[in-house]
Amino acid sequence: MGHGKLKKFAENETFRCLLQPSAEAILDKEPGSKALRVRDHAIKGRWGREMFGNDHPIVLELGCGKGDYTIALALRHPEINYIGVDIKGARLWKGAKYATENALPNVAFLRTRIEFIEAFFGPSEVSEIWLTFSDPQLRGSENARLSSPLFLERYRKFLKPEGLIHLKTDSRYLYEYTQAVCKVNGLPVYICSTDVYREGTLVPKSVATLGHVRGRGPQAEGAVGGAEAKRRRFGDECALPMDLSAVTEVQTFYEKMFLEMGLPITYMAFGIGHEGAYRYPGDAFDHEYWLEAEGPRRSFSHQPSKGIRT
Repeated sequence: MGHGKLKKFAENETFRCLLQPSAEAILDKEPGSKALRVRDHAIKGRWGREMFGNDHPIVLELGCGKGDYTIALALRHPEINYIGVDIKGARLWKGAKYATENALPNVAFLRTRIEFIEAFFGPSEVSEIWLTFSDPQLRGSENARLSSPLFLERYRKFLKPEGLIHLKTDSRYLYEYTQAVCKVNGLPVYICSTDVYREGTLVPKSVATLGHVRGRGPQAEGAVGGAEAKRRRFGDECALPMDLSAVTEVQTFYEKMFLEMGLPITYMAFGIGHEGAYRYPGDAFDHEYWLEAEGPRRSFSHQPSKGIRT
């Protein structure tokens, strides 16, 4: 291990905004078995009180890398608490250092595997989740995709019933897979776009459902503001109005690289309100077609085929 990484790991220990639980803190053996089980961490249900010192809404970014997106969102919305989650300590160092040096009170980072995420957040503790350029797992396990039914079940344990998941990705495969998951489970898809920069304006599929659209960017036709917006929001229930401008105005490191390559960026916002077990898309998702359309992925990029459906 390089000296640079060791220095970052040592400095990580000094950042109050960075929680780095050991495996022993959340894993133990099943009684009478060698199998491991995940147990709750002490911070579960206490982020507002113990980390932020307030009861503001909490938004997660899963797979946050260096924390650029988490930081940018937090700077835009000081009234919301943001937590970036990643397993790579050397990456999280950058975001945690920036948040510490700039005394950002609404930013925190959690170093853990996303498979263990439910050990850290209590029921309805989180209002929104961002999945930014997640690995589409083209040839890996379907359960490893962060929008799979397995992960939706995990999110449901701590996301508010009216909460949102944002998926922003260069992978048309992952975008279409997530659309199929939503379709077979009857999940509401509020906004979707196969090329947010080409289309220019993100318009909610139902203004009556979405209510107010927050931000400096384009507003949905018929959207309302002020007190009425706070009452309506997402069908009178959503914990947070949406900042649509953030979809294009806030960019990750890889997103900027993809845009320079001319690759389209997809986006969708959906809810996970659902009774019973989540169903897998099965035949509702054309795996072979979208795998071919994806093209080869090398160095975090790909060249999509010309035959993509619209």
